[in-house]
Amino acid sequence: MYQSQLLDAYKKAQNYVQDKQIAHDLNVQASRIGEMRRGARYISDEEAVFLAEQAGIDPELALLGCHADRNENPRIKQLWEHIAKKHNGLGLRTISMGCGALALMVSTKTEAILQCALYILC
Repeated sequence: MYQSQLLDAYKKAQNYVQDKQIAHDLNVQASRIGEMRRGARYISDEEAVFLAEQAGIDPELALLGCHADRNENPRIKQLWEHIAKKHNGLGLRTISMGCGALALMVSTKTEAILQCALYILC
């Protein structure tokens, strides 16, 4: 269940020890957090976004995971999970391409500076 992982991530990010501390932040009864962990109650979209932002997780990914948890139909649940994996993969791919471009730009600049220094010295 994704919502349990989201609660754990928020708890860790806030350095909380008990679920009742999370309940206080969400303005719900402490028993509601236990219900969320058991799957008897689902995290609302607003709660998911709040928890994700405070835990440093992409809110879009949190919403996708929570919607997958809410759905009872195994086929629909699988589609939500597939969308979440695809979304997460695109994010990593974009970061990798950005880092590669930055490294290329830095190495090209460094090479140009070295060539300039070589011409000046010779």
